[in-house]
Order: sequence, then structure tokens, then C-alpha cells
Amino acid sequence: MPEAGQNAPSPGAKPKIRVLLVDDHQVVRRGLRTFLEVQDDIEVVGEAGDGAEGVAQAESLRPDVVLMDIKMPGTDGIEALRKLHELANPAKVLIVTSFTEQRTVVPALRAGASGYVYKDVDPDALAGAIRSVHAGHVLLQPEVAGALLSQDDPLGGQGRNTSLTDREREVLALIADGRSNREIARALVLSEKTVKTHVSNILMKLDLADRTQAALWAVRNGLTD
Repeated sequence: MPEAGQNAPSPGAKPKIRVLLVDDHQVVRRGLRTFLEVQDDIEVVGEAGDGAEGVAQAESLRPDVVLMDIKMPGTDGIEALRKLHELANPAKVLIVTSFTEQRTVVPALRAGASGYVYKDVDPDALAGAIRSVHAGHVLLQPEVAGALLSQDDPLGGQGRNTSLTDREREVLALIADGRSNREIARALVLSEKTVKTHVSNILMKLDLADRTQAALWAVRNGLTD
């Protein structure tokens, strides 16, 4: 049921993507809210000025996607990311920041970010990024992926692929292509449940934490075109 004061969606209407804004600059949050509120399929459900407040808001509001800055006073974005992933129903987290250094990018992805864009991103591209991570895709700007791939061991993992089955390699290549489980299931004519099992097995075999790490591992090890 919708909360008091909220309008119930019309019958058959697709639920909006619920977004929480976490940034210590009020003017940034205001700008993001102003743009996102004109999107038909996106709803800003709350704001927070630091990581600790963001985690508390996420636990209370249960957003689908959190737009998170990294550098904030008190609990920063990296620590907030770790805490968000401990929640019962963790949201997808899209990092929106002005920092581009590898020492900033890598910890964010290790902590479980689903995507990473810069604050000067085109507004329409930002809306697309929100939709993409909500759908389960991995989203990295090209230079961010390049920075990660230039490292010897960007996100951990054992660098093994001999234990993957042919099907798991197919699934992994599609993860690297940004496909959601549903899209992978359609492409390989499998059930979503089977795809989820393959994804879990891939992460376990390669000692990786999430799809972002799996996607980058696939690129590093030549599983993509």
C-alpha cells in the first residue's frame, strides 16, 4: 500500500524507480531532484547530507536506487556503501562524483557500487544510468573501466577461468555486456532461476563479490568481443 499522502499508481501502471539522493552539497541534491522529478518513471523519495543519514534513510524508505557521492563528512560514501549492502533489501548504488582517481574508483566498486558516473554527466544520460542499474546492469564510464583494467588486480578474484563451464562463460560474457538476468535468460533460452544459479557459481568459482567485479574480470580475461 502507498504511504499516507502518496498517490496510488493507476491500475496496470509500471511502478516508478524510487531514488534516494545522498550528497553533502544541498545545491547538488536540489539540482538532481529538480531534473529527476520531471521523469515519468523516476521518483525521488528522500535526501541525505552524509553517509550515515543515507544508510538510515535507505533502511527506512527502501529505495530502488541510491545516488551516492563519495567524499562526504563523517561517514563517507565508501563506508556507507558497505553498510547499505548489509541491509535486508539493499538498493542498487550509483556513484555520482567529481573524483576520478583510481584510488577513489576502486574502493567504491569493491564496496559494491553498481555504477559510476561523474557529476557533469548529461542529465538524460543520468536518468538512463539510473534505469540501467535498476535493471541489474553494470554501468561504468569508459575511462573508469580503463583505469580499473590497467591495474594488475583491480577488484580481487583469483584470475582462474579453467573451472568455468562453457555455459558459465557464456553467461559471464553477457554480464560483461551489461545484460540483466532476464536478458541473459532470453538470449540463452534459459529460465531466470537457472541464470541466477550460473551467476552465483561464477562468483564463487572466481572468488568475486558481485556482477561489477565479474564484468571487469571478463573484460580482463578476454571473454568479451
